[in-house]
Amino acid sequence: MHFLQLLFRASSAALLLVLCLQLGTNKAQENTGRKVIKMEVQMPRRANASEEITVKMNVKTELRECMVITSYLRSNITIEGPFNYRFTACLCKNAPRNFYWDFHINETAKIVAVAQVTAQLGICPNNEAVVPLEPKYIYTIGTITVG
Repeated sequence: MHFLQLLFRASSAALLLVLCLQLGTNKAQENTGRKVIKMEVQMPRRANASEEITVKMNVKTELRECMVITSYLRSNITIEGPFNYRFTACLCKNAPRNFYWDFHINETAKIVAVAQVTAQLGICPNNEAVVPLEPKYIYTIGTITVG
């Protein structure tokens, strides 16, 4: 019984401390709902053989901090020329970025558009950029049917 009395006397401060820590932890673990990367891709679904097509990628962030991103395309078939261009840019909340690829397509292809967060100096002003823990990249897949 004596042990319980000591426990209750000392525990009021401890309980208050634990309560404050618990409330602080819960607040810190809240999901803010802000998206690291948001991406919209516009590409035609159909094309004629040897036709030049345009793929447009719009990339945004809801983070307050800027980050360096690299955007590129991949395909299940070999496509030459500007298709293989990689764009690296600074992405900030109030400055969404648009990227364009103009290339010729000769056969039906699955196209993967990727926006990836990278750690690279000399892209954002004063090299002030964050590298979020997750997600580091986002992608979308589309099919262009040649017929």
